Amino acid sequence: MKLPFHLVIQAVAIGNIPCNAFTPATHPKVPSLPLTSTATPENNIQKQQTTAATVSVEFPPPLTTVERLQRAAKFWSSAIPIVLSYYSKSAELRVKEAFTGVALTDEEQELIWNEQHEKGAKKLADTITSLKGFYVKTAQIISSRRDLFPPEYTDALSHFTDNVDPLPVELVKAVVEKELLVKGETFDDIFAEFDEIPLGAASVAQVHRAVLTEKYGSKEVAVKIQRPSIESKLMGDIANLKQLAKTFRETDTLPLDYYTVFCELEKQLQDEFDFVAEAVAMDRIYETVTRDENGLPCESPIVLPRPVTGLISKRVLVMDYLKGVPLSRAADEMLKRGIDPNSPESQLFGRRLLRALTDVFGRCILETGFFHADPHPGNIFVLDDGRIGLIDFGQVKQIAGRARETLAKVMIALDERESDENPSDLEKIGQLALELGVELNEGTPPEAPAAVAMWLFDGSVETLPGGYEKGELSPNSPVKALKSFPQDLVLVGRSTILIKGLSSRLNIPWSLSKEWAPTARKVLTPAKTEQSTIAGKVGRSNKIRMRDVVKLLKSWGRGKVSRAVSRLPSPMRTKVAAVALRLQKRREAREAKRK
Repeated sequence: MKLPFHLVIQAVAIGNIPCNAFTPATHPKVPSLPLTSTATPENNIQKQQTTAATVSVEFPPPLTTVERLQRAAKFWSSAIPIVLSYYSKSAELRVKEAFTGVALTDEEQELIWNEQHEKGAKKLADTITSLKGFYVKTAQIISSRRDLFPPEYTDALSHFTDNVDPLPVELVKAVVEKELLVKGETFDDIFAEFDEIPLGAASVAQVHRAVLTEKYGSKEVAVKIQRPSIESKLMGDIANLKQLAKTFRETDTLPLDYYTVFCELEKQLQDEFDFVAEAVAMDRIYETVTRDENGLPCESPIVLPRPVTGLISKRVLVMDYLKGVPLSRAADEMLKRGIDPNSPESQLFGRRLLRALTDVFGRCILETGFFHADPHPGNIFVLDDGRIGLIDFGQVKQIAGRARETLAKVMIALDERESDENPSDLEKIGQLALELGVELNEGTPPEAPAAVAMWLFDGSVETLPGGYEKGELSPNSPVKALKSFPQDLVLVGRSTILIKGLSSRLNIPWSLSKEWAPTARKVLTPAKTEQSTIAGKVGRSNKIRMRDVVKLLKSWGRGKVSRAVSRLPSPMRTKVAAVALRLQKRREAREAKRK
């Protein structure tokens, strides 16, 4: 069974924190109450007990060589039979049909394969439960991709999304004390409150809500704590997956070179163990999205948490707490609030979501080449005030300047093409796609490179050139033409496919190339011309400066209005949303007509 390229891109950047990362989690045994520093006898006893437990806690040691070999053997002994069982079942059905001369109906085949999926899913879930580590990340991908995997697998692995084997609070506090406390400080000198129940727990780290003491700013924060000795376990898991991919490297069983993909993942994961680097990445991306092309402050279309100065170490990161729900749970939350998924309010939110993600990733990828490389629905939040939030900067990517410029040229070529079938346009787009490093299988039609570019960057295209079809699961998908994809751009594709997938589910035609083309043109503006333009703007008159101020105020005002509307009563909010949606559709129609 061949896997789609969509999954390859998913595989190189799986979430570090699960879907409920910054929202309250539940636990069947422990009440979800914060630990406070209120001076009561009961709390004093609790503090003494906690302190005693923290002092005596033992940190898990790294895996020994024997343990690593045992873990690898368990992985291989479970993974290979699951794969072979599908080959065996397929062969069994072929032999049965050859002997009886009777072909099974579609319904009969579906029942047989559903049973096979149930067996494979149960075995895989049991294996992941036992091994944990990086395999939990794999489960999180499968459970979130109902469009790519049988429901038996997505259902069986869905519980790995939330609170996977959370660390005991005593061990969590011991890690925090070891990493953050300075001489003479206690845990309560930093945290006035610290929730025992984690907001989210995953293979690398878990997150707790807390409130800082007055000494550190008295604000509500999220505290990310790395699991002790987790690095050796996860890197050993990746070594197993690399070896499995290497085994099938010379066969046509898989559509792409997964060994290369896991090598890229190995490099990316190394950065996840350093929370200081993550804090730097948070600040760097924040600076990119809160400054306009002239370097003036502007309102970011997405809310980004900021690290708390002085409370950052390699294994502990204290940052702003974002109140909301992950995108993966947004639909359920809207239904709870009585919002119809097909209502104007819901449609308007969908467009705002696409706009926010498109703007942020477009600017980061094209302007600086440094971007958030793990934008799955568990890391994208719908905040209580209606804004969009983005968390977990453990995986970021810096693409080379040459690749970034070529990518900008692809956006412009796609935006300026006369039609989807014009030979000169297709040749130009195709040449740029090949310049990016895309390699195609032998015998593919000449339109294939352009079809791949359109598939990745223009979700509004209905019919791809060369007879290719939009769906990556289709036998005529341009994905089937891909032999390899440049490592630098695998994670760019991860971002574009997320946005493309959202637009498809929301039924909103969305062309990334059209949206990113203006930024691409600015990026390709020669430095000398750009500097003279900026100098002219500054020196011409105060009118230009005032225009920049007005632009900033408009941006700020739109954000205020949007948040004010979100607090209106439901009937009034729906009416306002309907009017705003009509106006937006008219504006889009006018822009399309002008183009």
